Amino acid sequence: MADARKTRPISWVRPALRDFEDFPAEAQSIVLTALTVVAEGGTPDIAKPMHGLGSGVFEIAVPFRGDAFRVVYALQLADDVLVIHAFQKKSTQGIKTSKRDIDLVKERLKRLKEDHR
Repeated sequence: MADARKTRPISWVRPALRDFEDFPAEAQSIVLTALTVVAEGGTPDIAKPMHGLGSGVFEIAVPFRGDAFRVVYALQLADDVLVIHAFQKKSTQGIKTSKRDIDLVKERLKRLKEDHR
């Protein structure tokens, strides 16, 4: 008998969920589908590692009607898929994520690591 695939729970940092709820419904649907793939052990095509934040930190990128929406999640801190940041990208630096968003992700990761000791 084949082993049943274990689906990981998805947990949200409260401010990330609030920001995510402001995304257009269609962008939310795309992100939720991608997070389901992650929870089932896969890597969606629209996810990429976020360099400089440690292994297991990924960003889901959703281009939608001329806007760019991002969701950052971490896999290495708990059994859950931890969604730590959601934002509409408004970078004036091309494809680069803003320093403010990177700093926010770093701060939330630091707090989550302290909470999961």
